[in-house]
Amino acid sequence: MKAIYEFIVEPIGERYNNSIKIDDTELLLNTEMQNHSYSNRQAKVLAIPTGIATDIKVGDEVLLHHNVFRRFRDIRGDEVNSRSYYKDNIYFASEDQIYAYRRLDKSCGCNSWKACKGYNFVKPIKETKMFSTDFEKPGIGVLYLKDTELEGIVEQDLIGFRPGAEYEFIVNGHRVFRVPTNSITIKYEYQGDEEEYNPGWTQSS
Repeated sequence: MKAIYEFIVEPIGERYNNSIKIDDTELLLNTEMQNHSYSNRQAKVLAIPTGIATDIKVGDEVLLHHNVFRRFRDIRGDEVNSRSYYKDNIYFASEDQIYAYRRLDKSCGCNSWKACKGYNFVKPIKETKMFSTDFEKPGIGVLYLKDTELEGIVEQDLIGFRPGAEYEFIVNGHRVFRVPTNSITIKYEYQGDEEEYNPGWTQSS
């Protein structure tokens, strides 16, 4: 089965990532179904759309929007699936709901993520102001995965982006923000005191 404009995917793991394992104990972090923060955002591609050009292939892993696998309560309070649900464990995902992909490169054993067109992933950095209550600097970070069409900036550059443009993911044990290419505003010079802000809990995700 193939769709014209949508990918067909299945979640890798459960629909929600709402628990972590500490030693031999599994700790439940959330029981609220509608909390998008714990919705699974990683999937395997079962089929690619026939009507659009894409670098993504069947079998690739993708990072996608939290609403694809999320469940909701309707106006009567009943649990319902998102509009992406098809049947069993199969879902549709539109092109603008997929932000990065990866596949195993058998020639080198690599399995690295690549950002999709229009999107980047940025590592936040620690706030250094003495009296600030923030843990990280707002609107600034280190470019981790780069949109291939973004010019003048390379991965590991220090960049600024519009407030509110960030969308949190855990990638390779790093807490990162998905930032649209059109929301990146400036490239900064390093000052020497930048330090990645990566809470320890990300290593358990």
